Amino acid sequence: MRLSSSQNQVYFFFFIYSFSMGAFFPRLSDLQMRLSIGESALGVALIGLPLGVQVSLMLADKILKIFNVKIILCLGIPMIGSSLILTSISSGPTSLFLFLSFGGLAVGVVEVAVNLEADRVEYTSCKKIMNRSHSFWSLGFFSAGLAGAFLSQLQIGLMTHFIISFVSCSTLTVIFSYNYNPAPVRPNVTKESPLFVLPSNAVLALVIFTLPAMLIEGAGIDWSIIFMRDVFNTPPFLSGLAFVLGTFGQFLVRFFADGIVTRYGSELVSRTSIIATLIGLIFVCFSLHPFLALIGFGLMGAGTAVIFPLAMSAAAQRTDKPAAANVASLAQISFLTFLIGPPLLGFIAEVFGIKISFGICLPLLIISWVFVHTVKENRY
Repeated sequence: MRLSSSQNQVYFFFFIYSFSMGAFFPRLSDLQMRLSIGESALGVALIGLPLGVQVSLMLADKILKIFNVKIILCLGIPMIGSSLILTSISSGPTSLFLFLSFGGLAVGVVEVAVNLEADRVEYTSCKKIMNRSHSFWSLGFFSAGLAGAFLSQLQIGLMTHFIISFVSCSTLTVIFSYNYNPAPVRPNVTKESPLFVLPSNAVLALVIFTLPAMLIEGAGIDWSIIFMRDVFNTPPFLSGLAFVLGTFGQFLVRFFADGIVTRYGSELVSRTSIIATLIGLIFVCFSLHPFLALIGFGLMGAGTAVIFPLAMSAAAQRTDKPAAANVASLAQISFLTFLIGPPLLGFIAEVFGIKISFGICLPLLIISWVFVHTVKENRY
């Protein structure tokens, strides 16, 4: 199938956005050791990123009426990169919290902008691209994770790493978005929405459906490298593979998911994804060998791959509110999971062990299973 220029550009937007943000997570273990803080303090500091995201999501609907996706990216990507550079000079959990909050302000608006642009291109072309778009988000995280694990093994400094990421991502964003013409707005209701976008009942059901996957995905992103280091005492590169394999599993599933969803339906694909996530969590929680845990993280990434994209697509295609408002409301409340998740898992890891912190996610998958019917296909 021949892809349009707009589709390719959207894929690039997802990739460069995640690559710029993904540089941080493979160096989280290095940052923790440099600051000499425990998992609970680190978890509290990590709240800064989703808190900044929450604040910006309250304004995303308004901002996107003024600036198009091209402008948002050209401003947001450098802002994310500069916040990471600041984290490399943080003196403790408080300053780390503040610097991550600054980056989160950009992440929230960029998140809504790229998802909304993908939906508009999807609507204009009458071809499903949402899951494949998110596959390039995972590819960006995978690439950033692989680079970060390699640089960590070579003991390259955090600031040097983040400056390289900032310069390269900002430059590529400006170059590749310069001639892009944003897709036209999807026909939809255009009434004003409040700063905090209250979800409709249908979108709230989608929120509940995504919460366990968001928590599990966040746990893999934030704690997988530290898990491998603490449980198996693995070297930096092998520890980093937990993050890399999780994002690579997401990439593979998301890249082929649009065709699979078209053939088998969103509900069946979602149920299969929940089962894969469950198996991955069991491998992580009960493995006695690092390579089995790595397989588990890969399955977790693959299992959570399509949950959020399918929910985003379903929210954007509803007509009860503007598409931007529905996407923002889903993102707002779903990201609240990250406000609770990092400190909760950090406290549990420090008191009971990091395996237990992953284990508490197991029963939560029942929630996704119960609400899986909310991601039914929408016809164009």
